[in-house]
Amino acid sequence: MSRPATKELTERELEVMHVFWERGEMTAVVARDQLAATGVDRAYVTVANLVRILVEKGFLKATNKERPFSYKPIRSFEDVSGTFVGDLIDRVFGGSREKMLVHLLGSERPLTDAERQLLEQVLEEQE
Repeated sequence: MSRPATKELTERELEVMHVFWERGEMTAVVARDQLAATGVDRAYVTVANLVRILVEKGFLKATNKERPFSYKPIRSFEDVSGTFVGDLIDRVFGGSREKMLVHLLGSERPLTDAERQLLEQVLEEQE
């Protein structure tokens, strides 16, 4: 029996989406080459299959009707990452942003100066 289809992204699908978010519209061949340039070596058939799945899930859409097909993201990085973070807060931290922040900021690795400055900037913008 096969697994039911899901709207969530797998790790490999997310790899492909990052290429599209960073580079915009492209073919599966170019996406495969962009992945390879970052050290992620996937066979063309694998990347083409992942692109097809991402189209079916509503993350990418074809921009032309003839070969080679070009694709572009339908859902933005901000939208998808927001969903991931929201799910993380709900599933792991019981819906508590406070618990997540305490976990992140109270970790064994202290904040760098750059991280501290960014956090202060975000907090100032919230006021």
